[in-house]
Amino acid sequence: MNIRISLVTAALACTAFVGLAQANDTTPSNAAPYKYGIPLHVAKVVALTEPPTLECKVITADMKYLDNNGRPEEISYRKLSDACQLQN
Repeated sequence: MNIRISLVTAALACTAFVGLAQANDTTPSNAAPYKYGIPLHVAKVVALTEPPTLECKVITADMKYLDNNGRPEEISYRKLSDACQLQN
């Protein structure tokens, strides 16, 4: 009986740990997702950010820019990670 309780407790602890690890991967962003055909009117790019990864995969990157009127805007888009450039 004690072994079952220990196994169930260990399984729940592992599940909670995995949930926390996945929750840490996401960063809150108020960037609007880019859709094909949206006019951006970029006057100046302020920052390009993407999550760090060692794998070549598709990620969501953010771009902060100033539009033609000088207002700051932010948009997110999908791209291949920078790790893909290191592979042959």
